Amino acid sequence: MSLDLDLARERFESSTDFTIGLEEEFAILDPATLELEHRFEQVYAACQEDAALAGSAAGELIASEIEIRSGRAETFAAAVEAQRERRTRLFELVDEMGLALAAMGTHPWADYLDQRIIDTPHYNRLRHELGWVAQRNSTWSLHVHMGVRGADRAIAVCDRLRELLPLLLAVSANSPFLDRRDTGLHTVRTEIFTRTFPRCGVPSQFRDWRSYAEFVALLQRTGAVVESTQLWWSVRPHHEFGTVEVRICDAQTRGEESFGVAALIAACIAQAAIDYDAGGYGAGGAPLGDREIEENLWRAIRHGMSGAMIDFRRGEAIEARAALEAVLEWTAPARAGLGIEPRLPELNGAQRARESFDAGVSIEDIYRDAVKETHRTYAAARG
Repeated sequence: MSLDLDLARERFESSTDFTIGLEEEFAILDPATLELEHRFEQVYAACQEDAALAGSAAGELIASEIEIRSGRAETFAAAVEAQRERRTRLFELVDEMGLALAAMGTHPWADYLDQRIIDTPHYNRLRHELGWVAQRNSTWSLHVHMGVRGADRAIAVCDRLRELLPLLLAVSANSPFLDRRDTGLHTVRTEIFTRTFPRCGVPSQFRDWRSYAEFVALLQRTGAVVESTQLWWSVRPHHEFGTVEVRICDAQTRGEESFGVAALIAACIAQAAIDYDAGGYGAGGAPLGDREIEENLWRAIRHGMSGAMIDFRRGEAIEARAALEAVLEWTAPARAGLGIEPRLPELNGAQRARESFDAGVSIEDIYRDAVKETHRTYAAARG
């Protein structure tokens, strides 16, 4: 991924508003033991032989993971349709190989020390640069890209999304277990990834493309980065695609919930762009500071949708569900224009898992049920 910042700016200037792309990550498993299988290369090779998957499958650092991408779509509905087809064929292919796929933010008991990094020049360089951090990153996520025309406008949208990231994380929380234990968190994946990787988590405000480009150019001159994908922030301008990419969410156990979270993200990006065009920051008023966002991020990590967020402008705590309702109200114009309606459950993945755990179900059985649910809701996506 190039670090030609002039070319990246040109891509944003010629980008098309509100095109959409979805990326979903899955763990590759032994269906009997549910242990991670380091079979990325074989699964990927099989995908390249399949007309429905060639060009849609990708790797993400560890050899027990496969990602599928919808590709660029003109509308959210078209992206969903494309992703349904890719999901269905991927699960059919994996079934034929005697493997299984899981969609949660973490594996509840796999040892990260057993992970193998994909053997390519790109990932070998990351292994060398990141050391233990690369080895530790056994996590799975959902990413959403949306086209935003104009480089300054894209940066403004990223700035606006910063304070929405904690809520988006809370909505998607789906990783309460690690090392065969209840971590007490709703998304331990976030602690693993955003707290350990460099240039990760919630970025600072850049305000315009010039400030952003100057910072990235400095990183390049000093040898900190050589390509744009080394900017692992939870929201970022994607240089190759001319999109704003949101990458803070846990992978979703149920296929329709993955689409629901993606729809909410798309609505937030589009509404932020609409507000920018209207000359304002939107319903929120002045931007929140880093420490304020950090506080809500912790609340999302710890309690997810079962807790509360701080409304710093009003100076009070509000239930996460009320914060979600406020965001749905704010994004109503964008949702109407895009024809999308996020369908989100009363209980998300982490809440359901903890409810089962509190009822005495073992972590192993909770994960086995989740793998079955993933197969049921992703593999049978057609029709």
